Amino acid sequence: MRIDRAGWPFITVPLAPAAALAVLGRLTGRRAARAAAWPLAGLSAYMALFFRDPQRRCDTTPPGPDDVLSPADGMVMVAGPAQEGVAPEPAPPGGWQQVSIFLSVVDVHVNRSPYRGTVTSSSYTPGSFLAAYRAESAHQNERSEIWLADGDRTVVFRQLVGVLARRIVTRTSEGARLAAGERMGLMKFGSRMDVFLPADAELAVTKGERVRGGETVIARFPRAAGGDRR
Repeated sequence: MRIDRAGWPFITVPLAPAAALAVLGRLTGRRAARAAAWPLAGLSAYMALFFRDPQRRCDTTPPGPDDVLSPADGMVMVAGPAQEGVAPEPAPPGGWQQVSIFLSVVDVHVNRSPYRGTVTSSSYTPGSFLAAYRAESAHQNERSEIWLADGDRTVVFRQLVGVLARRIVTRTSEGARLAAGERMGLMKFGSRMDVFLPADAELAVTKGERVRGGETVIARFPRAAGGDRR
């Protein structure tokens, strides 16, 4: 199982004392030492599960040129017009449509680019740590925001951390070129991803639907004149 490199400190810190206690218990016969090793080993195993980075369809098969992919695993919280008063930044020309995805502590937390294009803006904003499923978290919580442009198409997406999360990892910057479904970071523990799309994009998911990062098509742009834009 592939593990994101950000996870190794979280895996090894509890694993080292777990191994030491297990060896101590075996050498001395102390059951208490062996019993104490199990919770630490369990925590290490959970961290390995949390930071897993599975292969997805987009890693081997490029998506359609008009498809917008889910940037994360989780549950769709919002699918429709942008929430009034929630977005802290002005919408791109033409207005917003919004897809918001809540990631629980058991979901894959590696984030992927929802669309292809050049990063025209990448920003980080510190903030509070409200539960990620609350609407006001979008403008009060720690977050990063990335604007992605491909010709006349613009997609904006945000990483927002929740009550348990304290760290956003964004592995892209202004001027970078991203492919649809490309890994671009992760969020540590309960989190949320917001994707904002122009009004002409057709949403392909509904509230309450489960989605998979790099696989589920959450929206489609109108077919471009002349066919494939890639």
